[in-house]
Amino acid sequence: MSYTLKKAPIRVLIVDDSELVRAGLRALLGVEPAIAVAGEAENVASGVAMCKRLRPDVVLLDIRLPDGTGVDACKEILRRLPATYVLILTSAIDDRMVDDALKAGAHGYLLKEVNGRSLIQAIFDVAEGKSVLDPAITARVIQLAKSGPEKDVLASLSAQERRVLALIAEGKTNKEVGQALELSEKTVKNYLSNIFDKLQLTRRTQAAALYAKARPRG
Repeated sequence: MSYTLKKAPIRVLIVDDSELVRAGLRALLGVEPAIAVAGEAENVASGVAMCKRLRPDVVLLDIRLPDGTGVDACKEILRRLPATYVLILTSAIDDRMVDDALKAGAHGYLLKEVNGRSLIQAIFDVAEGKSVLDPAITARVIQLAKSGPEKDVLASLSAQERRVLALIAEGKTNKEVGQALELSEKTVKNYLSNIFDKLQLTRRTQAAALYAKARPRG
C-alpha cells in the first residue's frame, strides 16, 4: 500500500443499492486503518444528501441506481463538493456509461470483480489525486479506438506535453510527473492546463482514457 496515514483516515461514502454489497464493502474497508467508512446510501438522492452532510473524501459509487444513474449522482456531488473524489465501482461496462461517467468528472472507474487489495489501493490513489481505470475499461477504450476513424488526437501537443500526458495516464500525481521529468510541480500544472485546453478535457481520467486510445503502439 502506498498511502501514508496522516492526521485522519480517508473518509469514504458507499453508494450502492445492494445491502449485501454495502455490507461487504464496509467489512472490507473496515480492516484498513487508513480508511474510515463515513456512511452508506442506496440511491442518487440519499447519496447526494449524505455527501452534503458528511463531506467524504472519496465516494464509492455504483453506476446503476434505483432513482437514476451514478453519472447523475457524480455530476451533482461534484457540483456541490468539487473537492470530493468520485470512484465508480460497478458491474456495468457499457461503453456509453463509461464515457458518460468520465465526462461527468469521475476520478476512477472500477469493476466489482476487482480484488480487495486493488480496491483499497485505488481509494488511496484517488485520494492522492491520481486517476484510476480498470484494465478491462482501458482495453475496451483501445478496442473502440481501433474501430473508429484514424486520427492523431495528440497532434496538437508538444513533445514535452505528450511526455507529461503519458505519465498522467500512468496515474502519477503532478509531483511524481515533475520528479520524473525534472520539472517543478507548478510547471507540470501549467503543462496540464495547456493539455486540457488543447484536447478539450477537464479531468485526469479523461486524459488517461484519451491517451489509451491515441498512444503510439508498436
